[in-house]
Amino acid sequence: MANEKVDLVVVGSGASGSVYAYALAKAGRKVVVLDNGPDRPLGDLISSDIWGRRLKPAGGAILLGGKNPFAYANQGAYAVGGAALHYFAQFPRYLPTDFKMKSEHNRGHDWPISYEDLAPFYDRVAADVGVSGDAKAEEKWRPPGKAYPMPPMKTFPAGEVWLKGAEATGIHLVPMANGMNSQAFKGRAACLYDGWCHVGCPIGALANPLVTYLGEARKAGVEVRGLSNVTRVLTNQAGTRAVGVEYYDANKERQVQEASVVVLAAWSAQNPRILLNSATGKHPNGLANSNKLVGKFMMTHHIAGTWALFDKDITPHMGTVGAQFMSYDRYAKTSYPSAFGSSFITAGTSHKTNDYSLARADLFGRELAVFMKRAARGLTHLTIFGEELPNIENRVELVSEKDEYGMPMARLTHSFDADAVALWNANFDQGVKIGRATDAKEVWPGKGPIMPTSHLHGGAIMGTDSSSSVTNSYGQTHEVPNLWMAGPCIFPTEGASNPTYTIFATALRGAEHLAEHWESVAL
Repeated sequence: MANEKVDLVVVGSGASGSVYAYALAKAGRKVVVLDNGPDRPLGDLISSDIWGRRLKPAGGAILLGGKNPFAYANQGAYAVGGAALHYFAQFPRYLPTDFKMKSEHNRGHDWPISYEDLAPFYDRVAADVGVSGDAKAEEKWRPPGKAYPMPPMKTFPAGEVWLKGAEATGIHLVPMANGMNSQAFKGRAACLYDGWCHVGCPIGALANPLVTYLGEARKAGVEVRGLSNVTRVLTNQAGTRAVGVEYYDANKERQVQEASVVVLAAWSAQNPRILLNSATGKHPNGLANSNKLVGKFMMTHHIAGTWALFDKDITPHMGTVGAQFMSYDRYAKTSYPSAFGSSFITAGTSHKTNDYSLARADLFGRELAVFMKRAARGLTHLTIFGEELPNIENRVELVSEKDEYGMPMARLTHSFDADAVALWNANFDQGVKIGRATDAKEVWPGKGPIMPTSHLHGGAIMGTDSSSSVTNSYGQTHEVPNLWMAGPCIFPTEGASNPTYTIFATALRGAEHLAEHWESVAL
């Protein structure tokens, strides 16, 4: 079934897709957003780990392979608003070094833009969605910029207990920048600090798309269609232009949405899957893939966590999920003599019952019960995210198995290299060193047989040369000028800090460029 042609169709309603919908609707364009998840009102969100699981995928279309498979259940989404509906809303920036790894170290890639190109968009996003933090304190590591619109979030003992150990080991902790309201902002309530951010914020204190860009886009007339599974981008007979997308609706009926411009803003593994499945006689390798780089250079952060147990009540259930404090003091790519890559330190996340049990997976029965009682009063955690270098062997490719819509499934193959393993181990050493310098009674590394993964990047990387990248710096594909990519799939490297602030900023930069040059792109 064909639908009325629109100016823009956006696939995905998360951080990047919501920005494109907002910016183009604001510019007067008719926009439709398609998302595979249900469209839930904010009031349906419930602060429960059991209920919140329904916001995340249960598995399915992306198969996992490699030595270190990417654990995407908690990173993906099954809801309008995407993963940004249940994210932690930590808003650290990338640093200038992240944009020029190749130039500075002859490793990885350079971005086709600099920190200075993106800095104004960081400031714009902060003003649009609301960010709480201390920008001046961050200038220890980054160039000056505008102050955040809100002061830092309130801190709690579970975070504050790390300050002594950090200082003793030469680590400077500052308030985490959060996409959350430390005070009422634009009609949205201030945070309650009940620590349920990861299952969606029903009061709108967290800057998820429903209450920020997507909400504003709807006010501007954007139509959002949930339970819409996009299977391919359609092109004209010559293969020179995208003409729309094919998708299956809530009734599993095939639909076609024609559009002058198509933006793929789905999950980083799903975007390449759609491009590869859009192969035609003119594009036998898939769309935008004559150089065979679609689905390549998939990257993920690895996580080194340190647990600390105190014999006093530090209210570990209070605060925000993610962290109260952060540090870039190990962000230089050569911070450790035995490893390469950036590391980003965070401290003081809120915990719930399952977190207490996971902290000591070796305990059972009475021993676990005793530990849980202590943990409920005195357990806290420090997390260090580590950077992985781009590796062409970490990839997404189609397989013969098909999903319920007849679309080939994909396999995400991922393995950490020796650099990543060395950095992971160095970060454990650093975390334990900080922990032992606190007043904690017990400190131990949360190290198991599996290297934890978080935040997926790559698959359609940006660059200046069409032979070595899929898109330009705005996300416009080199081969099909009215087909654009958005989100972390276009990142050539991943840094080490949480990526969502940079996702918002790059999307706003790309969307406003598209709006400004609409006539030449849409033809």
